[in-house]
Amino acid sequence: MASLRALECLVAVADTGSITQAALLLHSSQPAVSHQLASLEHETRTVLLRREPRGVKLTSAGRAAVADARRAIEAAASAVRSARAAGQAAGGVLRVVCAQSLTVPLLAAVIRQWHRRHPDVAIALRESTAMDEALGLVDSDEADVAVLTAPSAGRFTITAIAEEEIVVATPVDHPLAERPSVRLEDLEGAPLVHFAPDNGLSAWLDQSFARAGVHPETVMRTSVTATAPQLAAAGLGVAVCPVSAVSPGFPGAVRSFAPRWARQLAAVTAAEPDPLVARFIGDLRVRGLSVPRKVRDQLAQDGPAGQASNRR
Repeated sequence: MASLRALECLVAVADTGSITQAALLLHSSQPAVSHQLASLEHETRTVLLRREPRGVKLTSAGRAAVADARRAIEAAASAVRSARAAGQAAGGVLRVVCAQSLTVPLLAAVIRQWHRRHPDVAIALRESTAMDEALGLVDSDEADVAVLTAPSAGRFTITAIAEEEIVVATPVDHPLAERPSVRLEDLEGAPLVHFAPDNGLSAWLDQSFARAGVHPETVMRTSVTATAPQLAAAGLGVAVCPVSAVSPGFPGAVRSFAPRWARQLAAVTAAEPDPLVARFIGDLRVRGLSVPRKVRDQLAQDGPAGQASNRR
């Protein structure tokens, strides 16, 4: 395949009409330019230049080649510009897959900030309720970063972002709402608004209940993480959910567990993140998880609603 340097030599000769001038333009030597042109003619199996007493002229084959050569050179320059822009967060496409419940409380503010500060960076967002699905998108190079509950150590690069509390959501008149905090044992036999199997929280909570020897009674299931606390507030039972699932203006009661129950949130990449992804992850860590003030005010005072980075 013809080298980019050979194509540059062909274009320079076409523009200057001289191998000597082409060499000066390219900051090269005349023999080096002649060698590149000879290699290009060998590759194309045809004569591209006709040497004359007062310089060189392109043959018809040379004229045909030089148009595509210009496009190839510009494409290569464009590739460099795009890579440089991406590295400086000045351009490119950032593909993010996020756990469904984290889109608004964790990503929304940072994406809004990037739209303002880095308008030439396009952010493509996909939401998921299953960790395996999100990690699969990273593994298959369909996403640059996954934002979710920290997975077990493995082949991915995992960067901690924030800590998120697991809470109990109830109707305001529920007996558990009268307590400052709730023990996991208090959920024995309680009617539970649970998650559907396609939501990764379903299996995770089942395992947690089993380890604690607690057996709540599932009364209904939902695939949407943020729907569970709303259904609980409507009087259908109680919901155990991440605090990110509790929206501003929540009509029910929210209580912490005693002892406090939390999970680590992380950014997951296939390898060490490139500069564009690393900058985005850094902004997520600085911004932290947003927990509505009225929700935080309801949680027990013996433990914060999240790390110090959590904001309103």
